[in-house]
Amino acid sequence: MAAALRSLGVGIEDVAGGERADGDDPDWAVTPGRLRGPADVDCGLAGTIMRFVPPVAVLADGPVRFDGDPRARERPLGVVLDALRTLGADIDDGGRSGLPFTIVGRGGFPGGDVTIDASASSQFVSGLLLAGMRYDKGITVQHDGRQVPSLPHIDMTVQALREAGVEVDDTEANTWRVAPGSPAGLDVAIEPDLSNAAPFLATALVTGGEIRVPGWPERTTQAGDALRDLLTRFGADCRLDEAGLTVRGTARVSGIDADLRDASELTPVVAALAALADAPSHLRGVAHIRGHETDRLAALATELNAIGGDVTQTEDGLVIRPRPMRGGVFRTYADHRLAQTGAVLGLAVAGIQVEDIATTSKTLPDFPGMWQRMLRDGQVS
Repeated sequence: MAAALRSLGVGIEDVAGGERADGDDPDWAVTPGRLRGPADVDCGLAGTIMRFVPPVAVLADGPVRFDGDPRARERPLGVVLDALRTLGADIDDGGRSGLPFTIVGRGGFPGGDVTIDASASSQFVSGLLLAGMRYDKGITVQHDGRQVPSLPHIDMTVQALREAGVEVDDTEANTWRVAPGSPAGLDVAIEPDLSNAAPFLATALVTGGEIRVPGWPERTTQAGDALRDLLTRFGADCRLDEAGLTVRGTARVSGIDADLRDASELTPVVAALAALADAPSHLRGVAHIRGHETDRLAALATELNAIGGDVTQTEDGLVIRPRPMRGGVFRTYADHRLAQTGAVLGLAVAGIQVEDIATTSKTLPDFPGMWQRMLRDGQVS
C-alpha cells in the first residue's frame, strides 16, 4: 500500500519516535502531494490495494496502471470499476472487470451519487468513502443487495474520516454520504491488528495455557474484537485489563454455532479450533470469503478433510464435526489466513507441515519468529 501511494506522489517516510511494545518498527510520516501519472501499481495479492487505491487514482493527472499476482487477476473488481465509471472515470480493463486495468486520471474527479452491490465485501464501500472527500461533489454510496458483510469495517472507516474532520452522514441504512473537502493533518496511533492475534490467542485454548497480548484496546470498532466472545464460547477465560488481553485455556475446546459475517477474517482460525473441539460446530454468514485470496470455504474443507477431519461446506459456511486427525502437508493456497490455520492445528496434531508459511508475511512479516517467541515466552507483541 505504501509503495502504491508513493508511486502516485505521496511522501511516506520512516521517522524515529513513538512508543512500541517491540521497539522495532519506526513511525511513518505521510506527506500529501500532487497525485501524478503515469504510474504503475503492483497489487500483489492484496484486496485492499485493488479496492482502495483505484478511487484515489482517479484524482491523478495521468494514467495509472494496475496489475498483480496471477490469483489477483482472478478476483472480480467490477463493483469498484463500474462505480468509478458511473461517477465519470475513464478506465480501460479490456472488458475483464479485473486486473490488469488502467485508470486515466485528469487531475480531478466529479464524484456524486452511486449505487453498488457491496454484498461481497465492505471494502467496496470503504474505498469509495476514503477518497470521496476529494471529489468535486463528494460522494454518496448506496448499497443495494444482500447484507453487507463486515459492517464494523465501514464503521471504522466512518470514524477515521470524522477524526480527520471530514463530514460523514450515515444515518440512513445502507447509505453513506461524504461531503467534499480536505482532511485535517493529524497524528494518529494505529491500533494493533486484532484479527492477526487470532492464531496466537487460539494457542491458549489448544494447549491449555495462557497467552497475553499487550495493548488490546478497551474500545474499538475493529471486527477482530469479536475474538473475546468467540474464544469465551469455545471455553476460554478472557480477561481485558490495563495489561492487555489475557486468554487462558483448559485444553478442552467446546463446539460453537457462530455467525461470522461481521468478522469473516477470523473464519480460518475459528475453523481450526472447531476441528479440535469436543462437539460439532456450525460456522455461517461467510459466503463472501469464497472470493478472497482463495475460496476459503473450499480450501478449509479440503485441507481439514485431507488430514482426517469431517467438514461439509454449506452455502454460506462450514459444518465441522471433530475427528482424530493425522499429520500431513497443510496447503495454504498463497493465503496467509490458511497458513495460520495450519499453525494452530500443528499445536495439537503431530506431523503437520504448513506449506509456504512465508505467505503470512502479507500481514505479519515475521509470523514464524513471532510464533516461536510466543511458544517460548507466552506473550505476543
